[in-house]
Amino acid sequence: MLDIVTTVIVLVAVGLGAGTLGSMLGVGGGIIMVPALTFMGLPHAQAAATSLFAVTSTSVSSTVAYSRQNRIDYRRAIQLAMAAVPGAVLGVFISGGISDAEFKLYFGILLMAVGAYVVFKSSILKERGQRKMSVVQHAAVFAITFGAGIISSLFGVGGGTVFVPVMLLIHRMTMRNAAATSQLTLMITSFAGIFTHAAVGNPNYLYAVALSAGAFIGAQLGARWSKNAKETLLRKMLGIVLIMVAITFILEGFGVKL
Repeated sequence: MLDIVTTVIVLVAVGLGAGTLGSMLGVGGGIIMVPALTFMGLPHAQAAATSLFAVTSTSVSSTVAYSRQNRIDYRRAIQLAMAAVPGAVLGVFISGGISDAEFKLYFGILLMAVGAYVVFKSSILKERGQRKMSVVQHAAVFAITFGAGIISSLFGVGGGTVFVPVMLLIHRMTMRNAAATSQLTLMITSFAGIFTHAAVGNPNYLYAVALSAGAFIGAQLGARWSKNAKETLLRKMLGIVLIMVAITFILEGFGVKL
């Protein structure tokens, strides 16, 4: 068992890395923080709630940085958040009704999908100009982002892995602006999730503060570096790591001891 000082140092470092990558890719850092917390022995509901605190820190820091760069579409962000917030509240209560094994299995599947997305994103998604949306598309976006809100609180990952593709595929935003706008949506959605998690007593506040401190700094670095960084190699490296972690989670979800 790690002593408290070592634990805090490890968590700050995890938050720093997760915040940097999450800010650069617009996906939130929960996809890195939740596995770290789970491997450190936290129950799934506590890991998700604690991660969501740090995701909120990342999104607040990133939103401030990206707003200074004029890269946020505020109207799109608020529209998505209005659909995602009810889902975020619902996700907290769903998290209390599944076992640790089920959580690992479902989260592993989510990580596998996210890993594939970040690896193959450039060939799947095209950056295009914005266009008007049909009623059907509006309904689809509402349903998808409501689901993203559930995922946000259930797994503690923020929902950016859904928000960014929606902005690219349906709203036809550029990748640079989608990543920035996603952070504002994440901020609003994550606040709803952490308040609900706190109300039912899920978070580990010491871990949350340590992660959040690192994530806040990392988000500033990520927003700054994203202006000039070449994403392709970084995305593929992150995707490969996520897929490896996903395989571990899925096997443990099926009861295979590693």
